[in-house]
Amino acid sequence: MSNTPDNAVRTAAPAESVRTYIDAHRAAFLDDLAEWLRIPSVSADPARATDVRRSAEWLVAKLKDTGFPTAEIWETGGAGGTDGAGGTDGTKGAPAVFAEWPSDDAGAPTVLVYGHHDVQPAAREDGWHTDPFEPTTIDGKLYARGAADDKGQVLFHTLGVRAHLAATGRTTPAVHLKLLIEGEEESGSPNFPALISKHADRLACDAVIVSDTGMWSAETPTVCTGMRGLTDCQIDLYGPDQDIHSGSFGGAVPNPATEAARLAAALHDADRRVAIPGFYDGIVELTDAERELFAELPFDEERWLRTAHSHGALGESGYSTLERIWARPTAEVNGIGGGYQGPGGKTIVPSTAQLKLSFRLVAGQDADRIQESVRAWVTASLPDGIRHEVTFWGATRPCLTPLDHPYLQSVARSMGRAFGQKIRFTREGGSGPAADLQDVLGAPVLFLGISVPSDGWHAPNEKVELDLLMKGVETAAYLWDDLAETTSAR
Repeated sequence: MSNTPDNAVRTAAPAESVRTYIDAHRAAFLDDLAEWLRIPSVSADPARATDVRRSAEWLVAKLKDTGFPTAEIWETGGAGGTDGAGGTDGTKGAPAVFAEWPSDDAGAPTVLVYGHHDVQPAAREDGWHTDPFEPTTIDGKLYARGAADDKGQVLFHTLGVRAHLAATGRTTPAVHLKLLIEGEEESGSPNFPALISKHADRLACDAVIVSDTGMWSAETPTVCTGMRGLTDCQIDLYGPDQDIHSGSFGGAVPNPATEAARLAAALHDADRRVAIPGFYDGIVELTDAERELFAELPFDEERWLRTAHSHGALGESGYSTLERIWARPTAEVNGIGGGYQGPGGKTIVPSTAQLKLSFRLVAGQDADRIQESVRAWVTASLPDGIRHEVTFWGATRPCLTPLDHPYLQSVARSMGRAFGQKIRFTREGGSGPAADLQDVLGAPVLFLGISVPSDGWHAPNEKVELDLLMKGVETAAYLWDDLAETTSAR
């Protein structure tokens, strides 16, 4: 399986023409990006709701200016707006943007690009060296909230498609191109599943490109192949009807704090595998090829531990650190509490205790089934005299695209042409809305991102490397031809 530039070039746009076009329009593109970054579209702050809408309106206008014949705002949430997604709480969510540019080639594949235009909160006093909403370029790096996450990576598709057209002489893209740019990703995408379900017909596609991710490094460009899912819960344990004297009653009645500790201790076996019965049923195991590709990456575990502020690596036996955080399911104790927490001692048997758990899921695991397994495990593990409640807060499904999928290879080839080197593969240990797109639309999810770890997503002084941003533009310019040809060859 090769994705080196030499064997990747098919009948795609000439690289020299693509790069000439990008160079000629780079300054104007960066001016547009700076203008968009000045809009503080913080979806988590109700006071910024007008700015989030202004951001969506700005993007609609820019996409129309780019050439998309259809570009419109889609409302989310409850009542209000002709395209409301029908939220359950009656509140109106932040607007999303939809755009579409059909190809003149009737048999061309349909590709949906996903990203988001909302951003994390930011203020100068958080530790920013510059105003987070006044874009500043220093040494080839553009500093601003949203520069990498995710406005820069959304906007590079506008220049990418124009370079694609200019280099090929086409008047429409080689694929039926659609964009869905969310306005609530930084708030947990509460209305996103409802939105894509409501508009599933208009969003129908053969492949989804997610441009809300990153690479291993500038020197080692990579394509992500999947993300883990997530479900989390709180377990409330109830013993005596009130705190009682440990001398009079301790050792003769069940203690909810002790049982919370016993649950936490029983969560893993001696090999650090999750000990909940049925937890691993149906999971997609790592292939030998994937393990070899992960091992090729220049991973410095000591440096990684420093970024984790940890003093040692530990996890499931038989797997490397990268395999553990990318491709294995996990269970974590996020919090544990109960009983007296004040100064000094207080000799009681507490009446209540709590345990907060989260589970990262991999392909083949179903969140509903995991929740059922956790509930059954808790019930079976507790003694008589301890009542309990298990409350799950929601779930995000895992997604994974196999390494040999033709469309994934298209992304790798296009990126290889832009970077002029071999493209390697990673996964993401976190979770996101990509699986919702995969489940509702029934299309493979492919990740195209150029951000690097030092870009500081969600942190002060977020930035994007401008030369890498142009590599994203170039990759997008090559990708549409490659996907079209890949589809015709299938």
